[in-house]
Amino acid sequence: MLRWRGLEATPPDLGRTVVTVGMYDGVHRGHQHLIGAALARARAMRRPCLLLTFDPHPAEVVRPGSHPAILTTADRKAELVAQLGVDAMCVLPFTPEFSRLSPGGFTHTVLVEHLHAAQVVVGRNFTYGHKAAGTVDTLATEGQRFGFGVEGVDLTSVSAEPDPDAEGITDDPVTISSTYIRACVAAGDMGSAARALGRPHRVDGIVVRGDRRGRELGYPTANVESPAYTAVPADGVYAGALVLRDHTGASRSSHPAALSVGSNPTFSGSRRTVEAHLLDFDGDLYGEHVGVEFTTRLRPMLAFSAVPELLTAMARDVAETRAVFGL
Repeated sequence: MLRWRGLEATPPDLGRTVVTVGMYDGVHRGHQHLIGAALARARAMRRPCLLLTFDPHPAEVVRPGSHPAILTTADRKAELVAQLGVDAMCVLPFTPEFSRLSPGGFTHTVLVEHLHAAQVVVGRNFTYGHKAAGTVDTLATEGQRFGFGVEGVDLTSVSAEPDPDAEGITDDPVTISSTYIRACVAAGDMGSAARALGRPHRVDGIVVRGDRRGRELGYPTANVESPAYTAVPADGVYAGALVLRDHTGASRSSHPAALSVGSNPTFSGSRRTVEAHLLDFDGDLYGEHVGVEFTTRLRPMLAFSAVPELLTAMARDVAETRAVFGL
């Protein structure tokens, strides 16, 4: 898949395209449905399918300090959309100047002049331009003027069927959205998050040196430092996996793991961390770029009165993780 940042880096030989536009944070099942519609249109028209997304999140520019938790890094987003069959991805820097661009200016400068849109496929609730003044209807009108078609795709719903230990998530059918998934993750409801995503929620980052207490206790862990604004699940212990990535950011191998999110209250910790104890693994992971996938929440984070109690709980966590994966 072709990938570039900024309109000025658009390949000169791109030709006319079928463009789909959005943040696509999480590349969840609703996004997958929308991308599938764009791909079908692109194949029918024999044009490349191009996904246009933004960085940073527009909310941080329009309302500073309101940056939402991020479900997928740029590299992970690229990996996921490439797996779906997208031919090209353009990341457009979302700046204060860009936020003031009128809907007409966005259409002409971005879609027509640089991306050469022959068709634009967006969600039915899509808005664009200064103060989100543009809608699917105004885009269709501009498409008639500039010679491209517009397709608005309906949103997708899912039944949550929440984890009974999670808080704030109902079992009523809900429209799949990044906002809904962030709420599931924040509540530790990894089952509902996975149903909406179509896969386990994942936190990407780099393995850094921690206090090495896990190794001393007989349960060595990889301490994963993630980028700012990452959507980290609620404090607790989870069954999941640690995914090793290559130098391009692509996933290359997955290892079952017992996962811990929290501040190590037994040892009066103050810094919130994500740690992974890999099952049946022996190796040095420091400096590795990894993904931590959360399958199910085993228990809340607890403060134990003595180390033996903690060790008993950790042994149980590992046994339950093995049971989750049938190991």
